[in-house]
Amino acid sequence: MKIYKDWNDVSEQIWPSRFFSPKEIACKGTGEVAINPDALEKLDKLREMLGGPVRVSSAYRSAYHNAKVGGAPLSQHRLGSAFDIVLGAREKSEIERVARAVGFTGLGLRYKTFVHVDTGRKRSW
Repeated sequence: MKIYKDWNDVSEQIWPSRFFSPKEIACKGTGEVAINPDALEKLDKLREMLGGPVRVSSAYRSAYHNAKVGGAPLSQHRLGSAFDIVLGAREKSEIERVARAVGFTGLGLRYKTFVHVDTGRKRSW
């Protein structure tokens, strides 16, 4: 994982995601962004298999922003390997099925407006 202080510092040549921009993946509080190629590849596959746009409400979080929002100190968001996928018109079960199929191993399903997916240890809540 490589961290850039501002998403504007990431060139198109090194950004691995086909569907998501550095700005979409950057920390909402500081603008920092992490490049975690494995996690971004899974996110791209998720979007592809869902067959349409996917909105990410939270992805990478800086230490400062993670603490500010009450995130776990060892959050997968801190590693650039977690994404909160906004439900929109999709059912949780559809996102869960596709997330598992593309290799996400951490699934947070208890939230009303989003599904948390990550590449950490296998677990769900």
